[in-house]
Amino acid sequence: MSGVIHVIGAGLAGCEAAYAAAERGVRVILHEMKPEKRIPAHHTDLFAELCCSNSLRSEMPENAVGLLKSELRALGSLIMEAAYKTRVPAGSSLAVDRTAFASYITDRILAHPGITVVREECASPVEGEINVIATGPLTGGAMADCIGAMTGRKQLHFFDAAAPIVDASSIDMSKAFVASRYGKGEACYINCPFTKDEYDRFYAALVTAKEADLHDFDREEQKDLTVFEGCMPVEVMAKRGYGTLLFGPMKPVGLPLPSTGRDAYAIVQLRQENEEKTMYNLVGFQTHLTFPEQRRVFSMIPGLERAEFLRYGVMHRNTYLNAPELLDETYAMRGDGKIFFAGQITGVEGYIESTGSGMVAGVNAARLAQGKDPFILSRVSMLGAMAYYAAHGSTGAYQPMNANFGIIEPLEKKVKGGKRARNEEFARRALCYIDSIKNDF
Repeated sequence: MSGVIHVIGAGLAGCEAAYAAAERGVRVILHEMKPEKRIPAHHTDLFAELCCSNSLRSEMPENAVGLLKSELRALGSLIMEAAYKTRVPAGSSLAVDRTAFASYITDRILAHPGITVVREECASPVEGEINVIATGPLTGGAMADCIGAMTGRKQLHFFDAAAPIVDASSIDMSKAFVASRYGKGEACYINCPFTKDEYDRFYAALVTAKEADLHDFDREEQKDLTVFEGCMPVEVMAKRGYGTLLFGPMKPVGLPLPSTGRDAYAIVQLRQENEEKTMYNLVGFQTHLTFPEQRRVFSMIPGLERAEFLRYGVMHRNTYLNAPELLDETYAMRGDGKIFFAGQITGVEGYIESTGSGMVAGVNAARLAQGKDPFILSRVSMLGAMAYYAAHGSTGAYQPMNANFGIIEPLEKKVKGGKRARNEEFARRALCYIDSIKNDF
């Protein structure tokens, strides 16, 4: 082995960065503050803990995040290996048993001969060494102060929310039914249908329900509260108008009632949380309501009148950098190439996107340790397109971004057959490129 890098934070991005670097022959020291210290979103001492949904979203390559998964698998991603080892049924989506998933990754990291784990909180990068900072969207304390000093305080903040989880045995299946939208994949969602009157009562309760106070560590930022559109609390969405939920998380299309064959007025879907099918989460129901209000309002959902809530939804701060001013296309800090960032702190949004940034940062940190030139991925790949977006942004203020075909290199010629055909061509081109570089990356 040659060189050494320090990875700070053992979330999805940090674990992927550490594994990618170690697999390329570089000694890695992985710093993780648990169990010495936890943030409010943590529930275990495992690495790569999924703090929100257990869904990693679509696995279809013609979907942008599905393409990203395919690229990561082709390049030997540990996170994707773990996901497919611990998956649970979720139709055309990839969902995992979150405890088995985190346990698998933790075991692989601890057993890797090239990785040394140090259980302590880091107040700053290790001076004079190559660092990958993957401290996550709740970075705070001394590390946040250090990053602020390093970046000239060019940080932004936004808030997102996690959905409640209910005990499967407490769902009234005489009112709910099992199906996947449009019959795609295995029928594995529990669907709770509403009549118009039921929806009216639910909507009125939701938009008037009491929201929780911000945590102490969020309080000073509440004047600048900004909610990321892709993870908006359901009560905020509802306040945008009576019909908003009917075109969002409660849309009934593609889920005909077994009794009539017709669509309900509205539907709430519940997605399997673990392999044993004992827990289900409310899809799209991230929330910042108080716990008593969550119980009162969400128990109005048909089938959940007597539901046991195993975990209520929570809302917390996410911190991310103004990446276009601070980072290059390897996620290295402009002006200090020994400091890399990875994960949601870079402004990527989502589990798989965080994983992708971790891989790119980890590979390039390893290349730096070995005296090699950086590897800048082409924008024809989703990995390259995300790194380019972080380095260059778009018009207007820099905002968190999920994987999407809007940031990828445009096709050289128009493809006939509509959006699906175009996306399939994006995927074909990207995977051909990834196949061509995987031995060098």
